[in-house]
Amino acid sequence: MTNPRLATRYAKSLIGLAQEKNALETVIGDMKFFSTLNKTNPDFTALLRSPIINSDKKEKIISAITGSKVSELTQLFIGLLVRKGREGNLPEIAEAFITEYNAIKGIHKVKLTTATSLSADLQQEIIHKIKAESGVQNIELETGVDHTLVGGFTLQMADTYVDASILRDLNDIKKQFLNNEYIHQIR
Repeated sequence: MTNPRLATRYAKSLIGLAQEKNALETVIGDMKFFSTLNKTNPDFTALLRSPIINSDKKEKIISAITGSKVSELTQLFIGLLVRKGREGNLPEIAEAFITEYNAIKGIHKVKLTTATSLSADLQQEIIHKIKAESGVQNIELETGVDHTLVGGFTLQMADTYVDASILRDLNDIKKQFLNNEYIHQIR
């Protein structure tokens, strides 16, 4: 069960502590590690949310998985979450932390989905184009591949969504034919 308010509170607390300890860059790396771990390993997320496994065992398993991959501050924070029974909220806390960090640093997340994978040069050209058009200087580009787009791309940045895909064009044409828009022009 997600709780965005709780996640935001814990994330802001961790950011404040990380800034106080001059470890913000280290902790953001740790939170990105947890975010990736949660997205790629559903068993880890299931472990965090399992009511059957007791908190002592969860803490040992988490420390065995993370080992030396996360900082001491992050390990202490995770220990606090486990003691408070909030370890199931770790995926949301990690995402909230990343969002708060991006807001502090002025980083704007852009999600680009294409029909085929893009080269690094083309990704850089797209970043430069977005910077020129929007005036935003710090961009974090997240790319994805969706073969159903046929061609073109979709781009999402904050509240802006651009769909320049062939799939959308084909769907528009299909709607026009279903509405018989051309029949009236023939007669």
